[in-house]
Amino acid sequence: MAGHIQDRWYKTETDANGKPVKAKTDRHGTGLRYRARYVGPDGTEKSKSFRDKELRLAKQWLAHIEADMSRGQYVDPRASRTTFRQYAERWVQTHTGEINSREAAERRLRLHAYPHIGSRPLGSFKPEHIRAWIAALEATVPAESHRRIIVGTVSAALSAAVDDGLLSKNPCRARTVQLPKAGKPRVVPWTAEQVFGVRAALPRRYQAAVDAGAGCGLRQGEIFGLAIDELDFGGGWLAVGHQLKRIRGKYVFALPKGGKVRDVPLPKAVATALRAHAEECEPIDVTLPWRTPDGPLMTKRLIFSGAEGDHVRVSHFNDHYWKPALAAAGIIPEAKPGERYASAREHGMHALRHFYASVLLDAGESIRALSQYLGHSDPGFTLRTYTHLMPSSEGRTRKAVDSLYLASSTHDHGPGTAQAA
Repeated sequence: MAGHIQDRWYKTETDANGKPVKAKTDRHGTGLRYRARYVGPDGTEKSKSFRDKELRLAKQWLAHIEADMSRGQYVDPRASRTTFRQYAERWVQTHTGEINSREAAERRLRLHAYPHIGSRPLGSFKPEHIRAWIAALEATVPAESHRRIIVGTVSAALSAAVDDGLLSKNPCRARTVQLPKAGKPRVVPWTAEQVFGVRAALPRRYQAAVDAGAGCGLRQGEIFGLAIDELDFGGGWLAVGHQLKRIRGKYVFALPKGGKVRDVPLPKAVATALRAHAEECEPIDVTLPWRTPDGPLMTKRLIFSGAEGDHVRVSHFNDHYWKPALAAAGIIPEAKPGERYASAREHGMHALRHFYASVLLDAGESIRALSQYLGHSDPGFTLRTYTHLMPSSEGRTRKAVDSLYLASSTHDHGPGTAQAA
C-alpha cells in the first residue's frame, strides 16, 4: 500500500490488561471519518478524506495511487486541479521560439480555447471534452486548416502538462479524437504575365521589390528589410541575414523565419533592377530594435523605404499599393467605391516565392537547392509543397521513348519492328 488510512472516529488505546482496544475520539460521528494518507514522489504527505462506510473506497484510492507511482503515471491531485487556462498561460510565457510564435499561440488560446475549456481542471480532462470543443470550433473557425493549428496549440500545452506531471495522458491524442485535416490547397504559381503585370502597376519605388521576390525567392519581411551591404553585385549573391518584422504593433529587425540565414544566387537581371532602384531611390539608414521591441538598437541601410522616408510599413503597403496593383493586373476584383479590397491571402507577396520555386523546378533545379534558397529548414517540406510543380515522370517517359524511337528510325528493326512486337 502506498500509505495508510486513519480512522478519525476511533483511536487505539491500551486497556487495564495491556491489550489494544478501540475508543471513540472527540470527533466521533462528525465530519469525514477516514483519511487516506501517503507520501508523494516529492517527499510531501498527501491525503484525501472519505465518509463513514467508505473504507473500501479509501483503500481503492490508495491502491490506485500506488499503481500510478509504479507505472510512472502519478499526478499530484492538488496540481491536477490547476485549470487549463492557468497552466496554458504559464506555458505560453516559457514557450521556446520566436516571440511572434508565442504571441500567435497566446492569441489562439485566448480566442478559441479559453472560452470553452479554459476553466476546466487539468485532472478532469477526458477525450469527450476535446471532441466537444473541436465540434464547437466549426461554428467560429470555418477553415479546417486553421482549426488544426488551434487544436495543435492546445495539444502542445497538454503534452507539456503531461511532462510536468499535472496530467497523466494527453486527451488530444486519444484514438477517438479526430483532428481537423490539414486541407492545404495546392500552390498555383502566377504566370510571368501576372508577375510583370503587378510589377508595372506598382509605384516605381516598389517595383524592384517584385524582382527580389520573384527573382530571389525572398519573403516580404526579407524584401523590405534588405540592406544594401547584403548585395554582392560582383559575385552574384544576395545575403539574407535579417528581416523587417512587426511585433505587438512595433517594427524590429530579426533573423529570417526559423533563423535560416542564407545566401541566394543573385541573377543579373535582378541585380540590374536593384542597382537601378538604388540609384533612383537612395537607400536610407533605419534604426530599429533587434528581435524584440525592447531589444538593442540596430541600424541598417535599407534598399526599400516608405513614402515618408522611413522603413516600409507592411500593412499600409498591402492595402494601398499591393492590392491595387493586383486589381490592375486582373488578379483580384477592383474594390467597390468606399470599401476595402477583399482578403486575398493566396495573392500576397508570398506568391512571388511560389513563382520563383516554379521557375527553378521547371529549369531542373533540385529540391535540396531550392529548399536552401527559400530558407526552409526541411527539404521534405519543400518537396511536399512543390512536388506537383516538378516536371512529371510521365513527360520524361514520353520524351525518353520518343528519343529512342527517333534514334532507331534509321535501322531496319526500328519503330516498325517495335510496333509489331
